[in-house]
Amino acid sequence: MLLNSGFAQVQTDKQPAQVIDGYRTIEWPDLMPKEDLDALLNPPESLNHIPDGSEDDQIASQMRLAIEQANDSRYQQALVSTRVVLDFDGQAVRLPGFVVPLEFDAGQQRVTRFFLVPYFGACIHVPPPPPNQIVYAEFDQGFKLERLYEPFWLFGTLRATLIENDMATAAYTIKVDRLEPYTE
Repeated sequence: MLLNSGFAQVQTDKQPAQVIDGYRTIEWPDLMPKEDLDALLNPPESLNHIPDGSEDDQIASQMRLAIEQANDSRYQQALVSTRVVLDFDGQAVRLPGFVVPLEFDAGQQRVTRFFLVPYFGACIHVPPPPPNQIVYAEFDQGFKLERLYEPFWLFGTLRATLIENDMATAAYTIKVDRLEPYTE
């Protein structure tokens, strides 16, 4: 299915995923088009020559440079990519990740809107991951978030929909059916 949203269509050639309670288990690399994943796994040689601790070694400098040079290299483009894998659009999925709270309900301070990200601290302490590695989640019943560093499994319907926020941009959204503490 093609979306009229400016996303590139990408097909995957992956093995069938595990299905739990009707939800297909996916991992973060599954959400990246192969070209983006390959680019990030093979950074330019010039990055190996940046001295540790230098200004160019700082994450903020790297992200600024990535945005400025987004059209210059495939690697830089992948760092800010909104390209998605349309195979997952409309699918019931199960995805692990960390919660970055965005909105709470008025009464009980339960998180109802949040970003799901692949690693702790994303969007908070460091620049955000590429948009195709951020999922905007809506969970109307909400939940109490005790600790930011605890990962969760999200179960819900994934959509290839671009959401922009002051904190980050997400290339996917999910309507959460349920959330569980992460276990392997």
